[in-house]
Amino acid sequence: MITVKKSLLDIKKIENGTVVSPKGFSAAGVHAGLRYEKKDIGVIMSEVPANCAAVYTLNTFQAAPLYVTKDSISQEQKLQAVVVNSACANACTGEQGLEDAYEMRATSAEQFHVPAHYVAVASTGVIGELLNMKKINAGIKQLQPVNTQKGAEAFQTAILTTDTVMKTACYEVVVDGKTVTIGGAAKGSGMIHPNMATMLGFVTTDANIESAVLQDALRSITNKSFNQITVDGDTSTNDMVLVLANGKAENETLTVNHSDWKAFYEALRLVCEDLAKQIARDGEGATKLIEVNVEGAATNEEANIIAKQIVGSSLVKTAVYGADANWGRIICAVGYSGVKINPNDITVALGDIVMLKNSQPQAFDEEAAKNYLQQEHVAVNVSLNEGTAKGKAWGCDLTYDYVKINASYRT
Repeated sequence: MITVKKSLLDIKKIENGTVVSPKGFSAAGVHAGLRYEKKDIGVIMSEVPANCAAVYTLNTFQAAPLYVTKDSISQEQKLQAVVVNSACANACTGEQGLEDAYEMRATSAEQFHVPAHYVAVASTGVIGELLNMKKINAGIKQLQPVNTQKGAEAFQTAILTTDTVMKTACYEVVVDGKTVTIGGAAKGSGMIHPNMATMLGFVTTDANIESAVLQDALRSITNKSFNQITVDGDTSTNDMVLVLANGKAENETLTVNHSDWKAFYEALRLVCEDLAKQIARDGEGATKLIEVNVEGAATNEEANIIAKQIVGSSLVKTAVYGADANWGRIICAVGYSGVKINPNDITVALGDIVMLKNSQPQAFDEEAAKNYLQQEHVAVNVSLNEGTAKGKAWGCDLTYDYVKINASYRT
């Protein structure tokens, strides 16, 4: 039995916190010429080798950087530097792409004076094009990581592609009387349907925790956060989430039996959920964040499946964009989710506006529903009345601009 010494409400959100907020981390980003003007290569650095955890895309075509990062982690389960480029995904590039990813790692190791297997690499951008290694190597040699807001923002900018905003999150929690900080940065806007998408997430913490325990936590949390978002139903070749824990907070080693484990786990979950929601809201061309809450399911897994099916429905997404309270599209998505349900006992609401109760249509104020759907944050609430399990998923509306952006992605 795990004893929790404190309320999870003791977790503190740090406004303007970044990946360099935890002790012992620094970051940088520069313009290497991979893009016309914007920064396009960045690094997160730990003062000491950090225990780590990672999850990757389930797409059969995995980009070369993923293989190199997996190779690095497999040797000691430690990382000290994470180097990321935008503009080019280095995916579906064959043996040359793999050689380039290893060269990217080697150049980084030389620049930051660490063993090559302490370096992770990641790439995002256009699939099927080779990296310009002359510019990549020159860019890496310009990187000078610093422990400042400016350094963190330079990194966050360098990893973006069609994103319109930087995505960051930071929380603090007390472990063994010591303040543990968890900071995160992410990118992702289109080709988002994780199991894992063109989605990259990087989380730093000064917690003292072993890699195996961190890996289990990240895998569990990913299924509740990053894997519960969708923008367009496309799962990319480059998805990756990395967590680095350098132990600088000097707490006793965290395990699932530690009295503060649940508080740490919840803080890590909040960082990942915040980043996931920011990715969903910044979907290409999006104007609204859609949150789907499903309760009364037989299992949490089934609730999550239904929630993601609803938020991924193109018809639901376009209805939200047009502020059309067409609840029939929601109930249809529940029905084709593949989950066994009782179709005679479903309740559907937009926010607090109930439209279907126990599978009976309800009279509702169309104008009020339209006004609700014009808000930036829209909640779809579904009750299955099958059990006590619940789940969530996040996505965005589908707009004309999504088509425009993706019709000319390479040009």
